[in-house]
Amino acid sequence: MDLADQATGIAALAEPVRRELYEYVVAQQDAVGREQAAAGVGVPVHTAKFHLDRLVHDGLLDVEFRRLTGRTGPGAGRPAKLYRRSDTQWSVSLPARHYDLVGHILASGVERAAAEGLDVDAALDDSALAEGRRVGGAATAPDEPGDDWARLAGTLAEQGYEPRVEGDEVLLTNCPFDALAREHTQLVCRLNLSFVQGVVDGLGCEDAEARLEPEPGLCCVRTRRRS
Repeated sequence: MDLADQATGIAALAEPVRRELYEYVVAQQDAVGREQAAAGVGVPVHTAKFHLDRLVHDGLLDVEFRRLTGRTGPGAGRPAKLYRRSDTQWSVSLPARHYDLVGHILASGVERAAAEGLDVDAALDDSALAEGRRVGGAATAPDEPGDDWARLAGTLAEQGYEPRVEGDEVLLTNCPFDALAREHTQLVCRLNLSFVQGVVDGLGCEDAEARLEPEPGLCCVRTRRRS
């Protein structure tokens, strides 16, 4: 989801009754009906129905229909409308942070080092490079027309780097792994370099090269046009 969708979903929880209903529903072992939810937070059923359906509309809850009596056939009554937590994951961070991405790279690299008997640093670099190539390859087909710099900036923007194109360079004004980079600078900057180079390779930007050039206020990596 984009930032607008994420913000809309989380903003829905700013309303106190709606938030209480959401917290009640997700705390239950099974999906709940509107009457149970209303009783659980102490509001009228029609109020619970309005807020529960708003939570469904905004993607925080899902709906299922099921007969609670277990009876079937004629006379069993209509299935009840039940609410449960949506499978969608919600996370808004400004500036953007993608610790799940660096976690995936680290886990894949360690597993590869153990399975293949590789040096850990080399395995982590390979893992970051491979993930970058996957992201770049999925973003744009190699034969798709378009300015390489614009395609590269657009792809890195989706990963939270907040790129800025300046002449023959793409500067990255945000590090998506900031907290880790502060504590484990050398490791994370190497992974950043390999990942960004992988994105370059995946996009097929043959005249671009990622370089490790730390500068205050910027990510440690910038992309330059090859000489």
